[in-house]
Amino acid sequence: MNWMPCFLNMLSTLGLAVSVPPGALDCWVFLSCLEVLQRIEGCCDRAQIDANVSHTVGLWSYATEKLKSLGYLCGLVSEKGPNSEDLNRTVDLLAGLGAERPETANASQSPYKKLKEALSSVEAFEKHYLDLSHATIEMYTNIGRIRSAKLVGKDLAEFYMRKKGPQKAEVYLQGALKTYLAEGWALLVTHTRKQLAECQKHLGQIENYLQTSSLLAGDSLLTEDERRSFCQEILDFANQQAENQGQKVILPMHSFAQLKTLHFDPPNAVVHVGGKLSIELTLLSQMPIPVQVDQIAIHVHFSIEKNSYRKTAEWLTKHKTSNGVISFPYEIAGFPLSRNNLPALELYEMYERSPSDNSLNTAGIICKNVHMLLRRQESSSSLDMPSGMTLEDGAHVLKCNNLILEPGVNKIIFNTQAKEPGTYTLRQLCTSVGKVQFVLLHIYPIVQYDVYSQEPQLKVEPMTDSLLAGIPQKVKFTVTTGHYTMKNGDTLQLSNADAMPILYHPESKAAIYSNTREKISESSLRIQSSEKITSISLPVAPAYHVIEFELEVMYLPSATEAAVEKENTTSKEDHSKNKEKQKQDNCMATVDQKVTIDCPWSIYSTIIALTFCIPFNAKHSLLSAGKRKYVQVCVQNLSELCFQLSDNSLKNSADCTDLQLVPLNPESQQVIYSKQSIFFVWELKWTKELPLSLQCLFSVSFCPATSKEPSLTLKPFTYEFQVENFFTLYHVKTEIFPPLGAEYCKTGSLCSLEVSITRLVDLSEVDRDEALTESDGYCTTKLMYEVVDNSSNWAVCGKSSGVISMPVAARATHKVHMEVMPLFAGYLPFPDVRLFKYLPHHSAHSMQLDADSWIENDNLSVDKNVDDQADSSSIRSRGSLHSAASGEHKGLPMPRLQSFSSGQVFNCSTGMQILVIPSKDDHVLEVNIT
Repeated sequence: MNWMPCFLNMLSTLGLAVSVPPGALDCWVFLSCLEVLQRIEGCCDRAQIDANVSHTVGLWSYATEKLKSLGYLCGLVSEKGPNSEDLNRTVDLLAGLGAERPETANASQSPYKKLKEALSSVEAFEKHYLDLSHATIEMYTNIGRIRSAKLVGKDLAEFYMRKKGPQKAEVYLQGALKTYLAEGWALLVTHTRKQLAECQKHLGQIENYLQTSSLLAGDSLLTEDERRSFCQEILDFANQQAENQGQKVILPMHSFAQLKTLHFDPPNAVVHVGGKLSIELTLLSQMPIPVQVDQIAIHVHFSIEKNSYRKTAEWLTKHKTSNGVISFPYEIAGFPLSRNNLPALELYEMYERSPSDNSLNTAGIICKNVHMLLRRQESSSSLDMPSGMTLEDGAHVLKCNNLILEPGVNKIIFNTQAKEPGTYTLRQLCTSVGKVQFVLLHIYPIVQYDVYSQEPQLKVEPMTDSLLAGIPQKVKFTVTTGHYTMKNGDTLQLSNADAMPILYHPESKAAIYSNTREKISESSLRIQSSEKITSISLPVAPAYHVIEFELEVMYLPSATEAAVEKENTTSKEDHSKNKEKQKQDNCMATVDQKVTIDCPWSIYSTIIALTFCIPFNAKHSLLSAGKRKYVQVCVQNLSELCFQLSDNSLKNSADCTDLQLVPLNPESQQVIYSKQSIFFVWELKWTKELPLSLQCLFSVSFCPATSKEPSLTLKPFTYEFQVENFFTLYHVKTEIFPPLGAEYCKTGSLCSLEVSITRLVDLSEVDRDEALTESDGYCTTKLMYEVVDNSSNWAVCGKSSGVISMPVAARATHKVHMEVMPLFAGYLPFPDVRLFKYLPHHSAHSMQLDADSWIENDNLSVDKNVDDQADSSSIRSRGSLHSAASGEHKGLPMPRLQSFSSGQVFNCSTGMQILVIPSKDDHVLEVNIT
């Protein structure tokens, strides 16, 4: 088929050029293709021919192309038909064909007869060309070569356009354009659009023609002159329509201009009712020349979220971008989004609650960008066919009038004032040029701004991490005006509390800020105070502003409650509370002080609670030295500040004249540092018998160590407590004697230990318990003694614990002897001697006491013969009750041991030491130094 052109080229190369008239070669190729196809049809059946279409379709396409070339050459495609020159050329070509070969002369549809007939008239040419073209398109389509079929169709469209048949040409051009767009052939798209624009212009399809012209005007593959020409077509039509006041033409915006960025001011896109908001759009104009735009409008959808139409500005700000700039994806004009470039799913939770009890009715998930995801893949043709485009109707439209869009980047600013609270969603963007409107149907990503209506608010907060009681500290008042406008004469009415006065300084100022925290003004604060009310005059301020000022408050705590402690615990519940209190000793106690404030914007009072921390914690203890008694008060600073203490005192609340409290404290001022303690001691001196209990009130003045103000201006710290059990009931004395004939105690040698227990007073009220036995006016009580060496310096031998019957009478004495062995050399402290009340097992009182009040109560198995079972002859080095317990006594009623209250037993040997020398036969010398 293609050997003839090659053969002619070869002859030309050899210098044997053969001249042929124009069209002769095309005739020869056309005849060769059809003769080959005719021979194939003659030797194959229909099934074989259909199976080999992919191999023969090229011959059909080549024959169609050559016939088209001959038709253009001979003037058979022109609108007016062939002229004389075309006719002479046709005669020459037919004459050059020569006579038909004998073997095909009798065939009615031989290639020779088809070519001769096609060149004989316009109608015959059209018939043969259309038959060949449709057959070729059908074969290409059947074998899946769509692009080749569209290319033949494009040639067919060109034929129809020359024949003044734009209706038929449009179908083929649209089909070809659709394929090129889907496959991304930019040059083919541009060329086909130019043909389609001409076709649409002939058909009078105004909207389609304008849309195609806008795409071509923004097409960088065309020359500047071509682009300006298409742009001018749009402008001329827009001006003509404006004069005739015809119906507006709506076109897609992407071919005219593209939205690049959007910037909110304020950046959080949250404004109050009446506030101003500006939106700056960045538009990229695709037009080659400046375009006068009548109006650019943003159509806004207004909505109020259910049950939350008055969200706070803080909540709304959390869900916004930080800089207020939103960028939009760039899209090549006229090309659809590929499947890989589709946006991601934007899924949101949706809940619907019952308005009555706020219970959850339904829950679901919604997709907010479904319109971007469910577009048909074949919708690329809609880029050139703007049918069905509509603008949303609504009352909320932002407009910018009379401006010029320059080629490239343009910035347009829209200003609006919020009127109604809710969420405003930017839905569509419309650019009006005369009666032509370029519309962006969906602004994506979703762009919103919120308008809120806020109630006036008052907030009172400390300027430090915590407020300390007893010292002046600053608190900040923040008034958010919301929708309320502060007028002259508006005041805050604070109810005065005796425990928390409000301190006022004449130089106090009130600052006014805008809702963007920009300082507007500052004015003096006017405060008037009476016995019950403190009135604070607020400065004049517009709505949605903030008023801030600072005042000093001081909480004056009264005497500490719950400071009365009983040494004798009477119930497990009280003892547990005391243990819990000991755990919290290192934490500052807090007191909530409530203040009622009447605000000018509300008929209801606002209650503000300020939490004050007590910086000090106080404890007391009763100390004894024989019959002398001392009260010690420990003051601990729990805060982070340092204080200066002065004027400490301890008073008897009962005003007992027979008792004197003699201070043993330095008179000078003392500084108590953070997390440190100071002790104060008083000696009790009395002239008559002491009462059973004493109510005391401790007081000390304090001020911050860095403060220049005198401490007398502050209320002192007070601590009220009760002291009980002043009586020293028993005197315990311990002595250790070396072995007979020895001057010193030696390690490993048995020494004699004597414990002397002496009753100091007669029967008193504190002795009347279950251990007391009274017979004929003679009273005795049972005591449990125990010798324990917790430091492992001594080995206690023989009777280390036991129960004695002690007469309840002054100067009654009981002595206990036992042997101890020193284990180390040096000055060794005496073993500890403990004394307990021994209560019978049937005591109802003893059963209620907490286990912490007893000392190893389950290790002394006593039921009937108490004295025998309490005696132990085993040697112990740590404690004396750990070996007496036995599993055989489990389940039997056991006696109980109750410790004495502080000060009731005085051990005069506490802290005493004795010299122990090493034995001469020791190879290893161990010396204990304490």
